[in-house]
Amino acid sequence: MLGFLKGDPKKKLQKAYEEKLAKALHAQRNGDLRSHGTLMEEAEKIYAEIQALEKSGR
Repeated sequence: MLGFLKGDPKKKLQKAYEEKLAKALHAQRNGDLRSHGTLMEEAEKIYAEIQALEKSGR
């Protein structure tokens, strides 16, 4: 009934994805390649979730 009050999961994932990319870029610029790799891996997982939502039609 109050479905319009629920947040859009795609927007939430997109924001988390962009934050991970920003953190990864910051780590790379600081020379912390290990953290950069970890953050990029996490960002890729979030991106896969976004793609799955798009395929399911949400």
